[in-house]
Amino acid sequence: MVLVAAVIVVAVVFVAWDRWRRGAFFFGGATLLAAALRLALPTERVGLLAVRSKPFDVAALTLLGTAILFIAATIKTLGVQ
Repeated sequence: MVLVAAVIVVAVVFVAWDRWRRGAFFFGGATLLAAALRLALPTERVGLLAVRSKPFDVAALTLLGTAILFIAATIKTLGVQ
């Protein structure tokens, strides 16, 4: 959980520095990291990453992380880099 939280802090810093696309990529990466950790670690070790059953958690986190990355990669920047 600490590793995922650290990546989220990096994402928040990027967003605060007006680098929202990079921040979104880090948010998506943190979500996919949470899915991978939920899949790899036993239920006793995952802490707050365990919400429902392991298959549900992994599927939900993977879907959410993929959607965030897709949106961050395809959204128009409106002239802002």
